[in-house]
Amino acid sequence: MQRIRKGDEIVVIAGKDKGRQGTVEEVLDNGKVLVQGINMVKKHQRGNPNQGVAGGIVDKEMPLNASNVMLFNTDTGKGDRIGFKVLEDGRKVRYFKSNNEVLD
Repeated sequence: MQRIRKGDEIVVIAGKDKGRQGTVEEVLDNGKVLVQGINMVKKHQRGNPNQGVAGGIVDKEMPLNASNVMLFNTDTGKGDRIGFKVLEDGRKVRYFKSNNEVLD
């Protein structure tokens, strides 16, 4: 079970976008996450007239290491650590460590 999943609201805790919030678009296998609107870079792209692709400089999102993001807790308004626990019905769920609120 992963601590950060697709669709989670996160806050960046390290790097050039520190303090910014976003939504996870994709969780990669190498321990990185792709966040919407965060860690934008400029890519110089060559045009391809056969495919109808225009050349120029385009903005692109790059993955962040999962250790540089925290899940955003709406109750506290800050990033929060995540823990796992098993409920009485046998389900394994994620919860915020600060206020024991269950996520799933």
